Amino acid sequence: MQSSLSWIESRSPWPTDGFGLDRMRELLRALGDPQRRYPAIHVVGTNGKSTTTRTIEALLSNEELNVGAYLSPHVRGWSERIRIGGAEADFEQVIERVRPYAEGATQFEILTAAALTAFADAGVDVAVVEAGLGGRHDATNVLDTRVVVLTNVALDHMEVLGSTREEIAQEKLAVVQPDTVVVLGDREWEALALSNGAARIDVPGMSNLALAIAAAEAFLGREVDPHAADRVVLPGRLERRGEAPLEIWDGAHNLAGLGYLLPRLPAREDWVVVASILEDKRPELMLEALSVLGPTLVASQSSNARAIPAGDLAARAEPYFRDVLAIADPGQARAQARALAGPQGAVVVTGSLYLLAELSAAGAHA
Repeated sequence: MQSSLSWIESRSPWPTDGFGLDRMRELLRALGDPQRRYPAIHVVGTNGKSTTTRTIEALLSNEELNVGAYLSPHVRGWSERIRIGGAEADFEQVIERVRPYAEGATQFEILTAAALTAFADAGVDVAVVEAGLGGRHDATNVLDTRVVVLTNVALDHMEVLGSTREEIAQEKLAVVQPDTVVVLGDREWEALALSNGAARIDVPGMSNLALAIAAAEAFLGREVDPHAADRVVLPGRLERRGEAPLEIWDGAHNLAGLGYLLPRLPAREDWVVVASILEDKRPELMLEALSVLGPTLVASQSSNARAIPAGDLAARAEPYFRDVLAIADPGQARAQARALAGPQGAVVVTGSLYLLAELSAAGAHA
């Protein structure tokens, strides 16, 4: 019999018969509808969801609540995705709990059901749940939601969510239930949230911390200590991996993500960029944005089916970079970039969380 880890890795992340909630609801019914046993804070948006989710978790945990948190994707290991009481859950155990009921479900549906069931088994006081894709048809749109957080809206997953920011926002805010509080990063979406039944709108600003504080306080009905979030660190988010050369990993996987990353990198003009980019992420615009960092790109390729082949990515990068190499293997690409940078240089590895996850799995270290 396959191990739980091998089994979940073998499952397709995408539905073969279209997006929808029927499979998810059927799976949860078989498990006794665990998601009905606790209230939830639902985090949707284009970027910043994982950081916001972890920050809300920290703020509520500091208030002596037993908190479940569900995130995606992971960088260092699958167990990052499901957290209970401030620690990672036993991943093999929580997957085995739902496996007998999940044969027809997708990978993400199984992971979501495992998380929601584990939260019920642990008797959490609240679950903080990050949506996977959009909202309306996402497997997470089954919660007893008290607070919805919309971090931001940018053009991403347009083949599924729509071709404009307005259409994408409609899909994300479809998770709003009657009488929920909605926390927005941008007042632009206030009318849409109200039309979906929001009881109250809070617009604290676009920073992940401000959104998390507003969400935690909306849930509790009282102020929280913002310093409880000081120690929240996520792998693959402006993560320093070495000093000689300086090496930073960041999973910015779309243009808006790069817009956040670029001004936060140390100012210098000699970055060597290692990147893998998915085909549906407007790669030419991402490459042009990355070119401000320095003249050298090492094009790599994660194992995700949508990843642009390294040679193709390199060809597309040539108008924007002086020196372009194509090295498909992520580990070899990173090693070459470090050699090119030298001890006094700098390397940034970006474009895809899948790339970072594969480097982590392979044991990449400084």
